[in-house]
Amino acid sequence: MRLSRLSRPLVPFAAAALLSACSLMGGTGEGAPASVAAPSADQVQLLEDVRILSADDMEGRDTGAPGGERARAYIVSRLEALGVAAPGMGRLQPFEARGRTREGIKTFNGTNIIGQIPGTRVGGRYIVVTAHYDHVGVNDGQVFNGADDNASGVATMLALAAELKRRPPEHSVLFVALDGEERGLLGATHFVEAPPVPLESISLNLNFDMTARAETDGKLWVTGTWQNPTLRPVLEPIPADGAVALAFGKDTPQDTGEDNWVEASDHAAFYRAGIPFLYLGVNYHPDYHRPTDDFERITPSVFISATDLSIAAFHALDHALDR
Repeated sequence: MRLSRLSRPLVPFAAAALLSACSLMGGTGEGAPASVAAPSADQVQLLEDVRILSADDMEGRDTGAPGGERARAYIVSRLEALGVAAPGMGRLQPFEARGRTREGIKTFNGTNIIGQIPGTRVGGRYIVVTAHYDHVGVNDGQVFNGADDNASGVATMLALAAELKRRPPEHSVLFVALDGEERGLLGATHFVEAPPVPLESISLNLNFDMTARAETDGKLWVTGTWQNPTLRPVLEPIPADGAVALAFGKDTPQDTGEDNWVEASDHAAFYRAGIPFLYLGVNYHPDYHRPTDDFERITPSVFISATDLSIAAFHALDHALDR
């Protein structure tokens, strides 16, 4: 096992990492460094969220394990700090379900985390924003930290929540940090079976899963527009952000095996229930589902661009739906 890193040093750790990464991008052409703008508080918090959630003392955030409980407490604290209210059913949605492991099927006790922001135009219609916070835990003495999978998606979701507290959405929004994705979409399945609002009031599920490592191909993939073709024209005008652009696909009958992501993450539970969905995530990279999926492998500027694109996509969809 690797030596444990402290998970909660001061926030300047993230700021220093961001400034260092940005400075490497600058240059005047004469060898002198270009001036680098100081990172915003939102950018620092984005990096801090993913770093904390993927630290060794979270022990890979397995469902029902102490590390998963610590991750849950952190996410709850962040929602509370942002002022994101709990829905009427409460902040936590516990469940018990049978899920997969390397040793076979076993019973897991998991907990989804829910926050709600009311809408200004169609308050009775909901966009459900999801990101799973669990990962695969400790295997063969190695911590699988899951920085990209899916501490990154949770951090992107929290960044969107902060944005919507400043700029209220047109639809009501449920933010759901789901548990048990790695064990077979357990939390998402339970959420759809016991939703806090009627399923027919949900206009869209927007699922963030692996939003950090877009440097593989420079793309943040949008899956689900083949199933929901009216949504693609809403997102196509969004320009690239830095080195990252939206790309559409991995959802057609011609996409097979690992190249088809229609049921690859929690959005599958919504899809099976007949709810429109979109999945935003990056392509596979060498650290996927390996103990090397660590915070240090994330390029801050790339992750920030992908998160900014995710937020822009939400705003476009929020404005276009239910007209």
